[in-house]
Amino acid sequence: MTALTYAAPHVVATRRRRIAPFKVLSRALIILIVAVQVYPLLWLFMTSLRTETDYTEGNPFALPSALTLENYARAFRVGNLGRNIVNSLVVTLGANVLIVALGMMAAYAITVLGFRFSGVVRALFLLGIVVPVQIALVPLFIDYASVNLLDTYQSMIIPLAAFALPMSVYLFGSFFGYVPREAYEAASLDGAGPYRIFFGITLPLSINTIVTVVLVNSIFIWNDFIFANTFVLSDGLKTIPLGLQNYIGAMGKVDWTATFAAVCVTITPLLLVFLVLNRAVIQGIESGATKG
Repeated sequence: MTALTYAAPHVVATRRRRIAPFKVLSRALIILIVAVQVYPLLWLFMTSLRTETDYTEGNPFALPSALTLENYARAFRVGNLGRNIVNSLVVTLGANVLIVALGMMAAYAITVLGFRFSGVVRALFLLGIVVPVQIALVPLFIDYASVNLLDTYQSMIIPLAAFALPMSVYLFGSFFGYVPREAYEAASLDGAGPYRIFFGITLPLSINTIVTVVLVNSIFIWNDFIFANTFVLSDGLKTIPLGLQNYIGAMGKVDWTATFAAVCVTITPLLLVFLVLNRAVIQGIESGATKG
């Protein structure tokens, strides 16, 4: 016992020496990853404040010799950026309403209510995750042309919501599986029907998952180019990805500083929302993706 007592401090010190290099390496790796992620954003912001002459004639990666806000004014004046932002907001909000409403109801029916072949339906939804969006462009274009839906908000909202549903159903269904069955049974014994249980129990508990689904899908919808480029024909309905093409002038000349300013304006809302709601997003991903 005495020998073990005297040996314990030596063993602890040896373990600490073994753990210390691992901590140093892990922290260095984290710092490197953060630097790689943050540097492009810092460079983008600093470049958006450079004068056009300073960017074109100097080193593009050097610090700006002079700062100006003219690039932001030109981005709104030349590129019709304000209208593009409004269009992106309409499409993003409309698609997210459909995604959350349909995704929650489908997951509730499959996971909580249950029905015959509900497992098959769930598998079909999951199969939709691997379906590429490109295969639907031509059929959708033909269908939209036949029902006069081309060049409308609906032509972008419907396919964006449809292709986001499989993952949303999976996240909502996995979370609903964590809700104790006793809660549903107690509500049923009290006379609550499926709709009352959904709005009274399931919906209030799903806030973190809703935030996660909305934010993750908003990033892809906000940056969507394929559907907007295929179904939008007029300048008045262009979203932000399409609007950035307005900064390309004659002979392919690009107004880079105004483009960088426009990109800064468009990504700032998403970054701020993610920073504010990151805790809810992490909890939603953990509760929705761990089970199953």
